[in-house]
Amino acid sequence: MLEYAAYALALFSLGMYVVLDGYDLGVGMLSLAAGPERRREYGEIVATAWDANESWIILAGVVLWAGLPGAYAVVLPAVYLPLVGMLIAVILRGLGLEMHSAAGGYRRGWALLFGGASLAAAVCQGLVLGTVLTGPRQEGGRFTGGAFDWLSPYSLLCALGLVVVYLLAGAAWLQDKTEGWSRSRTRRTGRALLAATAALAVVLGLLLPGADPQHLRLDEPLRAAPFWLAVAVAVGAGAVAWSGFGRAPDWRPFAAVATLTAAGLLALVALTAPVVVPPASTVHQAASPHSSQLFLVLGVGLCMPFVLAYNVYAWRSFRGKYTDPVEQVLPPLRAVPRPPVAAAAPSGAVRTVLRRTLLVVLGILATALSQDVFGGVAEWIGPLGVTVLAGAALAAWIATDRRDLRSGCFDAEAERTP
Repeated sequence: MLEYAAYALALFSLGMYVVLDGYDLGVGMLSLAAGPERRREYGEIVATAWDANESWIILAGVVLWAGLPGAYAVVLPAVYLPLVGMLIAVILRGLGLEMHSAAGGYRRGWALLFGGASLAAAVCQGLVLGTVLTGPRQEGGRFTGGAFDWLSPYSLLCALGLVVVYLLAGAAWLQDKTEGWSRSRTRRTGRALLAATAALAVVLGLLLPGADPQHLRLDEPLRAAPFWLAVAVAVGAGAVAWSGFGRAPDWRPFAAVATLTAAGLLALVALTAPVVVPPASTVHQAASPHSSQLFLVLGVGLCMPFVLAYNVYAWRSFRGKYTDPVEQVLPPLRAVPRPPVAAAAPSGAVRTVLRRTLLVVLGILATALSQDVFGGVAEWIGPLGVTVLAGAALAAWIATDRRDLRSGCFDAEAERTP
């Protein structure tokens, strides 16, 4: 059962990435058609949470690598080129976004880099999705296809569909965060993208049975019921988004688009599960050993609440409409003399060496602990050892912070004159 927990974690991470990073990729693509002022505004809106949004794809990659290595081994070589292209686009996108934000004004080159890299990342993701759905050529759990097997008509259509979905999410997010668009323009743009999304979803759905080598069957009740339920939810969410574009409350279209996207992903899972890589590689066949599954589920499962908390904190901190910050001229700095710091005694150097040695030993023992607990040995360290290790590590951190506090590391070196 642990392999299905890992499968669920991978799906949840991918779903969160598509819903969250999808809107900021869409905003980036929409910035290509905007003016200079709007481009900078769109970048500042995305800059509040783009790094947290992209953390979900890292979690998804970790789960696939450690929890479903059979699927990872087939999919990675099949989509190596578009995946590398996506990673390069993500790096360039972050570079353009941060450099444009730090420039203090509009910089056309950085703005275009942000928008163009957003488009490239979305296209590459669509190519990866299309390749996975059409089933990479494999034999005995190994990829046997060519370097350009990902380039097929269905994968190109998937790339177009994913770009349109991201544009729809971006338009809905901009209605919630900006005042720049008129109600009529918001309504026209949002509804046009929604109609294009629905049309492409129908076309991709009708072509999927012919493109996917596995036999997709809806005559099974356990498969048909969740599929049609997800389709019904997607249709209802689409109707809410249609009526919400250009009307108050401004948050309603994005909530509806996020629901629509999540429902579409669930419908796809209901149609293909438990197959991970078509035509016949199932969750059970692609799963790693039980000890790896246990380590993965506990490790990633414990990380996810922190990632969610960071997302929620960012949304709450930057809620409401975007307002352009007012530049303020800061007063000159006045140096504040600091008390002289006595030269470190030889005993201080000894304590530093001992402290660092202790931290290294703690790291080694923590690795041994992981091997004992998750490797099924449990001979080296028991519950008492875990308590001692945790207490020693905490004491080392507290001692270091207290030493830095006494030496003045936390004191401001300058203060501003009134």
